[in-house]
Amino acid sequence: MPVRTSPTARQLRLGAELRKLRERAGMSSTEAGRLLGTNQAQISNIEASRFGVSADRLRALARNYSCADQELVDALIGMAEDRKKGWWEEYREILPAGLLDLAELEHHAVALRTAFISHLPGLLQTAEHAREIFRQVVPQLPPPEVEHRVSHRIKRQEVLYRSDPTPYTAIVHEAALRMRFGGPGTAREQLRHIVEMSNREHITVLVIPFDAGTFPGSGQSISYAVGPVPQLDTVQLDTEHGSELLDAQAQLERYRIVLDRMEAVALGEADSRELIKSIIPTLEGE
Repeated sequence: MPVRTSPTARQLRLGAELRKLRERAGMSSTEAGRLLGTNQAQISNIEASRFGVSADRLRALARNYSCADQELVDALIGMAEDRKKGWWEEYREILPAGLLDLAELEHHAVALRTAFISHLPGLLQTAEHAREIFRQVVPQLPPPEVEHRVSHRIKRQEVLYRSDPTPYTAIVHEAALRMRFGGPGTAREQLRHIVEMSNREHITVLVIPFDAGTFPGSGQSISYAVGPVPQLDTVQLDTEHGSELLDAQAQLERYRIVLDRMEAVALGEADSRELIKSIIPTLEGE
């Protein structure tokens, strides 16, 4: 089996989950290797995602670790058996790895929840809006890379258009809706696009108005990808130094609560849609 030199975030997550199962069982990698009929190095390579793992071996590991959660085991097998390269791989040598990890995360998610305060959700951005965002990156990106990032962002949106679209809830603060990225013309088209998308059955757009007051999570953008079982959920945070993925159970629970509380202070779907519509005329005239 060839050694992986650049495992994807999904492959790394599989290895990390297997390590968690072993550690919960109170078992060393040496003991785990002996029970599997191999050695400590093989277990370490599997957990580090340098090697893949077959469905049979994964079931054997789960049995050895006394894991009785069959839904989790089935989900891990699904991750192990899915070895097809996604569309994002064509950007592997072009864009930062964090952008590819996000696309992979969204592609495999059972459902998606996001919260944005000063930006609009990437999955709902028009190409012109995204282009203006990437033109403002520091240090400045060369035009070809700007276009690569725009095309990557638009391709990410496939999860909302495919035959079995991913359920998506986007929480957006009114501040983000009123920013005129790219000028009023681009801003108007962007808001019209969000209104149109919000009418799709699988898409929920909730707006937090200015008068909502304080609420948790106001200082960051949050993307929450729901996995096939709760243990495989993932939080993605955008930072100035890149993308950060979180999967510890305490972190997942924290961000579930944060998103629930943000939804609680947001307007309902219909009122959110009307507020977005009301902002569009204010962008006229420039």
